Amino acid sequence: MDVRIEESWKKRLQTEFDKPYFKELTDFVRNEYRTKRIFPPAKLIFNAFDSCPFDDVKVVILGQDPYHGMGQAHGLCFSVNDGVEIPPSLVNIFKEINRSLGKPIPTSGNLTRWAEQGVLLLNATLTVRAHQAGSHQGKGWETFTDAAIKILAEEKVNLVFILWGNYAQRKGAFIDSSKHLVLKSVHPSPLSAFRGFIGNNHFVLANEYLRSHGIKEIDW
Repeated sequence: MDVRIEESWKKRLQTEFDKPYFKELTDFVRNEYRTKRIFPPAKLIFNAFDSCPFDDVKVVILGQDPYHGMGQAHGLCFSVNDGVEIPPSLVNIFKEINRSLGKPIPTSGNLTRWAEQGVLLLNATLTVRAHQAGSHQGKGWETFTDAAIKILAEEKVNLVFILWGNYAQRKGAFIDSSKHLVLKSVHPSPLSAFRGFIGNNHFVLANEYLRSHGIKEIDW
């Protein structure tokens, strides 16, 4: 199947695109966009990959579902478009960056600038119905994103995988921590952020690891 996605990713993921599950997933997603309000806009489904080519990836942050409110999702996990109110989890992410690195809290929740520096902001599920969290789970996206993570973990070395919450930690359980830095903590949501997210130092630790391997750190 011919899928519009950044070329370095297309080359590595072509075997997934040719599998029966991906054809079924594509048929489902196309029908959903035809008949319902779906986020993100169709052209941004693969934005995480398009914004961060395979060879540029330094850090992987795993999310679960796209935001399901109007105008929020644009294909990067935890990120929202400019001008959209910053969601609570992202507020806590910015608070931890402010606490640990002293950087001012941004006025925009658009994380494209991270992606352009080599941070793959990948949700496990790449589409969702408006106002229905989890509505596209179990349709095949998880298989596809597992394959992308596996290719990264096997083909590259010295990546930083950031796994917040049980869901992300289960999804990244196979990553070899002798080849990569795997950072785990509770999720930044308001329900858990003050039980170990604030104070996890993940942004500091990620940059220290990158520096120690001669890789340019991220300007969080």
